[in-house]
Amino acid sequence: MANLREIQRRMSSIKSTMQITRTMEMISTARIQRALARAEQAEPYKDAITRMLANVAEAGFTTGQPLLAKHAEERSALFIVVASDKGLAGGFNIVPQRAVEAEVRRLKAQGVSSSIITCGRKPTEYFTYRKMAPVMSFVGISSEPNQDQADRIASYVMRGYARGEIDRVVLYYWHARNRVEQTQVIEQLLPITKEQLTMPNKPREREALSRVEGHAYTDFAFDPSAEEVLGKLMPAYFRTVIFHALLDSAAAEHGARRRAMQSATDNAQEVLGNLERTFNRVRQGSITTELNEIIGGASALEDN
Repeated sequence: MANLREIQRRMSSIKSTMQITRTMEMISTARIQRALARAEQAEPYKDAITRMLANVAEAGFTTGQPLLAKHAEERSALFIVVASDKGLAGGFNIVPQRAVEAEVRRLKAQGVSSSIITCGRKPTEYFTYRKMAPVMSFVGISSEPNQDQADRIASYVMRGYARGEIDRVVLYYWHARNRVEQTQVIEQLLPITKEQLTMPNKPREREALSRVEGHAYTDFAFDPSAEEVLGKLMPAYFRTVIFHALLDSAAAEHGARRRAMQSATDNAQEVLGNLERTFNRVRQGSITTELNEIIGGASALEDN
């Protein structure tokens, strides 16, 4: 059995760790509200451009648009992985990373090449270490994404798809449903279908576009043609969707880290309680041993 000094050392170490996890939990709790507010502020614009695009698509959906044309054969896929720069957030990073890695290997077995865009230091390091170097990466701004980051990703995606260099684009990120719950979203950005371009008929609560029930209105006249208007709206739509995913992921990151740190603090508290009980048992045993030795010594003196 460990001696008292060893137990005290372990207890001191756990108390220090618990202070760190509790502090990180408090920091994430303070930051998550602001991150959720940013995502909620961007939501009306995303809804508005989605409604506008839905109505235009209903009147002038045509596969003649480069971003609406489905390629005859899938030869190359692009995955956009939105995670974080830091760890200690439970499965926030590892879940999408492993999902994309498995999909890349599956497509490789079918003869389909894959490329990856990473948002966050953790996914960048993960795929680089596995010899899957990202074609574009963003580090240091996972908790504070900006519009320029979304514009660069959208430009790369649209240019590659229009040139035929990319046949499918899939976005992986975490959706912050609220302060305590996060849901992984896997959303196909390209090719986009007419069914995906639907207007929500109720609050979407920041769900993926593909999960929204459709309802569109067609009593609009377009000048120039609906096809030309649709071509102008598509780039703005992609930039908005990607930027909102970045904001949503930032909020989810703080929520996941808060939950992970709360769990770590609770576990540390439980371990500390067990050590305190062990410490008390060992101390009681040592006291009992000392008393027995004193009594035994006194009895020996009396016998003499």
